Amino acid sequence: MESFNHYMEHLFIVCELLRANLYEFQKYNEESGGEVYFTLPRLQAIACQCLEALEYLHNLRIIHCDLKPENILIRSYSRCEVKIIDLGSSCFQTDNLCLYVQSRSYRAPEVIIGLPYDEKIDIWSLGCILAELYNGEVLFPNESLAMMLARIIGVLGPIDMEMLSKGQETHKYFTDAYDLYHKNEETGQVEYLIPERSSLAHHLQVNDSAFLDFLNSLLQINPKRRPTASQALQHRWLSVSYS
Repeated sequence: MESFNHYMEHLFIVCELLRANLYEFQKYNEESGGEVYFTLPRLQAIACQCLEALEYLHNLRIIHCDLKPENILIRSYSRCEVKIIDLGSSCFQTDNLCLYVQSRSYRAPEVIIGLPYDEKIDIWSLGCILAELYNGEVLFPNESLAMMLARIIGVLGPIDMEMLSKGQETHKYFTDAYDLYHKNEETGQVEYLIPERSSLAHHLQVNDSAFLDFLNSLLQINPKRRPTASQALQHRWLSVSYS
């Protein structure tokens, strides 16, 4: 809840007092050596709350555009209640969309290659966040965008040719034959990038098939195959009991 107060021609916005963000708390949890907080049941709770928030925003035709661990704050540690904050980068789906949205590690592939995007970019970001909370490592580290694309392709598979052919920025990362490349900053030479084949299961070292299926659905490279927030809330993993 927010309230607005005026005092001596200044506008004060009074917000609910929340706790640490997920990035800070995970870092503290790891460094303190305490009991692991982000267990699968708690990840279920976080996923549900975030999807409900996204469902609300998306029904208003609003895209958050900057979903990341720093923008999800804990309301209660014991009940694992969270809230999404910071709509400073958000936009309406009907706006003229900007090519440079989303923090790099949580940026959807359609944004990177310059395709029109919609609310599905928030779904991608949530998939990245849940993977990171599970094993404590950023899924797609903040490297050059070409290196990020190599990692995405290596873990999740190739980008659809239809997407590449229509992307305004595709030429920055792919040759005319759709080979991935980048420019070596030290030598100035163009180098081809060969993605190292892996999988989400291998990268996360996860053997929970329902959780893995849930993550894979959120992290579909083609946004047309990604669920809406409403559809994701119906996924079977969210009703798995770990008690």
